[in-house]
Amino acid sequence: MPRVKRSTKRNDRRKKILKRASGYFLTKSKLYQAAQEAVERGLKFAYIGRKQKKRQFRSLWIVRINAACKLNGMSYSTFINGLKKAGNGLDRKILSDIATNDAAGFVALAVSAKDALEAARKARATA
Repeated sequence: MPRVKRSTKRNDRRKKILKRASGYFLTKSKLYQAAQEAVERGLKFAYIGRKQKKRQFRSLWIVRINAACKLNGMSYSTFINGLKKAGNGLDRKILSDIATNDAAGFVALAVSAKDALEAARKARATA
């Protein structure tokens, strides 16, 4: 069998890893094995971070909506319940944007949520 010389493939792979590791501290940016471990670890955290980002933004939106709800004299859960009963299909991202940038619009949403809850209470009382 002929001898396999791995020069270009091996060098390309090493260069790719070392390029990704540029900026890492000490040997992690210079020695291949340490760089490979550091890059794999970094890619693992990047993958996990992409999932966590979605959770963190949703919780941020909920905090913003809750703060605006408190200004309108209701809790977050009653507000969301009222919106569902009113048939309003806005998601939390949009509600958060309205809460931060359009106070009058959020007050209108809060009023419609309160009205829907009151209508539901009356319907339950008569039934």
